[in-house]
Amino acid sequence: MIEQAPRSVVSALLEAAALAPVRPERRLYSTDRTWVKVTVLLVTLSLAVGFTGGSIAIYINVHGLGTSQSWLLGLLQGLPLLAAPYLPLAAWRIMAAGLLLAEVALGHHGDFMPWPVTSLLGLLVVLALVAAVSPRLVTKGVSVLTISILAVVPILFNGLEPWFGLILTALAALALIFGDAVGGRRWAEMSLAEQAELRRQDLARQAVLEERSRIARELHDVVAHHMSVIALQAEAAPYKIPELPEAARATFALLRDEARAALTETRRVVGLLRADDEAAERVPQPGMDRLPELVASHDGLRVTLTVVGAVRTLPEGLDLSAYRIIQEALSNAARYAPGSAVSVEVRYDGDRLRLAVRDDGPRGEPDTSNGGHGLVGMRERVTMLGGVLTAGEDGEGWAVVAELPYDDGHDPRGDR
Repeated sequence: MIEQAPRSVVSALLEAAALAPVRPERRLYSTDRTWVKVTVLLVTLSLAVGFTGGSIAIYINVHGLGTSQSWLLGLLQGLPLLAAPYLPLAAWRIMAAGLLLAEVALGHHGDFMPWPVTSLLGLLVVLALVAAVSPRLVTKGVSVLTISILAVVPILFNGLEPWFGLILTALAALALIFGDAVGGRRWAEMSLAEQAELRRQDLARQAVLEERSRIARELHDVVAHHMSVIALQAEAAPYKIPELPEAARATFALLRDEARAALTETRRVVGLLRADDEAAERVPQPGMDRLPELVASHDGLRVTLTVVGAVRTLPEGLDLSAYRIIQEALSNAARYAPGSAVSVEVRYDGDRLRLAVRDDGPRGEPDTSNGGHGLVGMRERVTMLGGVLTAGEDGEGWAVVAELPYDDGHDPRGDR
């Protein structure tokens, strides 16, 4: 433990002086907004010009340095403030070099301190920025080197009073502590925001997976029906056609066995998708023929149903999904727009089924408690069928419009 302490100090000094990258690991503020960039630029420009000019004037008029030396020291100690909001560590390194050069240029001059007040004020600003955006190891190295430049070296070689060296040390420490506190709080807020965003994305992915599982369980009956028909027809074929060749009989027997095996595997998969506390449904899956019952069941809404075009028989999967889309849209309207007037339009076009559910805005207090996955489920169903879903504000209310092709052989996995 004792051996590690000097190594830690040396590492901190090396990181601060040369090894640490000048580009900070984190930002103290967002640069996405133009007004923030302009404000930061104006403030830093004003400070840089003011502190640089003040330092040059003090070196010439108070310390008696030549014009060229005063300009060099003033620029090194004040101009880096322009880059401090973006590259604070680089700005600190340049200013620290400028302060050391001032101590060398003045020597044991007998002045109260070898730097202008303006240079010290600029240094305090940069120290706070360094501590706000740099790792703790870099901040430790910066603090040790800064105290050495402001107190140790001037006391030993420039005749600085020890008590004033302590004051400068305390000011530098306060700037570093303040910057570390502000940066730590900002960093914690950014980390929490990042975790919240990751949590939101995880919940969204979980919602999609849950909806896909629910859709798969609902479509199980449709698939099972077709597989059962295949198995029954394959088994009945030899009895319907007595003169069927043996090769054909073997083929039908293979079809029957494969259909039964597929049906068994489908049931097993659906059983895995079902939650532990979820029982299998024992009622037939609904379709568009039960749409009037669905509309009449929403007492909290004033629902009108309009059917346009010649009603046609839909494929079972499309029939179920269309019903579920309207059901979810009405549930969302009841939750978020209670008491509203809702229009449900079912349009049978030549190549697709068009569903539209619109409300005219809430008449009561919306229910913001957690409900179903709403748009997620509708979007997954529409994607599965190769259709298009549009949802958004419609006047004072909300509209959900789905266009579902009758049968285009669409494979939704091809879009992923």
